Amino acid sequence: MEKQLLIGNEAIALGLYEAGCRVVSSYPGTPSTEVTETAAAYPEIYCEWSPNEKVGVETALGAAIAGARAFSGMKHVGLNVAADPLFTSSYTGINAGMVILVADDPGMHSSQNEQDSRHYAKAAKLMMLEPSDSQECKDYAKLAFTLSEQFDTPVMLRLTTRVAHSRSLVELGDREEVALHPYVKDTDKYVMMPGQAKKRHVIVENRVEAQKHWASINTVEDNGSKIGVICAGISYQYAQEALGDKVNYLKLGCVYPLPEKLIQGFSHHCEKVYVLEQLDPFLE
Repeated sequence: MEKQLLIGNEAIALGLYEAGCRVVSSYPGTPSTEVTETAAAYPEIYCEWSPNEKVGVETALGAAIAGARAFSGMKHVGLNVAADPLFTSSYTGINAGMVILVADDPGMHSSQNEQDSRHYAKAAKLMMLEPSDSQECKDYAKLAFTLSEQFDTPVMLRLTTRVAHSRSLVELGDREEVALHPYVKDTDKYVMMPGQAKKRHVIVENRVEAQKHWASINTVEDNGSKIGVICAGISYQYAQEALGDKVNYLKLGCVYPLPEKLIQGFSHHCEKVYVLEQLDPFLE
């Protein structure tokens, strides 16, 4: 397979292309901007910059409900602007797959604050994946569409500055042409008046419970140590650099909902466990 050096953002765009994404509606903001700039070079993807992040998510959600795989990207402070449709989309679900990218900026290289977007995933009850290198950026972007359609929900991708702007080798693949999903009018599903929303809330809670048992990208590396490290994203790369194979690793590719049984089983076999993460003690 042909490989190419890509920054994480470019790899995300490649993943959108290979996954058969048709619509990208984003708002620019470092460290997320290059995702949409790169996706715009693919003629198979309709791309636009939206007036703001709320409009971007609403446009992508409309496309997904209509039957086309869709994406919206932004930086962490932009997720505040998009919070209204973000929370409601968790209740309505989707039709074709929908992926929402948020790029956090630990260290505030280009931002006015240092918020941790993982809290949004928990509050909105939306699945969140976090890659640790460019290959995973591509793979997780493709996987996010599959999970979105499997669980009938938008799926969030979280990047941080170092993953978004670091280069690593990525295998290039072919585009999967995904047919438009037929649209079926369903006011009980898509119109969130109180009567409908109360019924959908039960579905949301059941969905989160089901997602806890999905753990295919959460991996354990057993190096025969009594010390365990739980980490995700760029923190995994930092841990590997500093500790090598002297410790066991639980690398979480899905940071919400957390695989509680997997974490308990990993911790049970260690005398001491360290949790490495940027910003808030979310995993801890």
